[in-house]
Amino acid sequence: MSRQVLREYLAAMTRQQVWAKALSLSAALADTAVFIRRFTLLEDGPPVWEHLIELSRRYSFAGRQIHDANIVATMLARGERRLLTFNDADFRRFAAVIEVIVP
Repeated sequence: MSRQVLREYLAAMTRQQVWAKALSLSAALADTAVFIRRFTLLEDGPPVWEHLIELSRRYSFAGRQIHDANIVATMLARGERRLLTFNDADFRRFAAVIEVIVP
């Protein structure tokens, strides 16, 4: 899991959704503490940037899709190839380099 995923979780869960009531920031932060304990945290940095640049040469993405590409770049830079997500549609384009697992 990358810190970006943690930030995106906070952003999504603390805003009102059609499908659910927003969590308080403290409740969402408590969730992230559990995630950090249960999953390996993959840090960002120059190797991630290099992978993102390489991905941009191989795949078409822009706008909000850059966040997804950065998650993939983080995975590749840290040797992880499996992504657990409910949002498989946004990651299908990267199927040649990662395995998308839908729970």
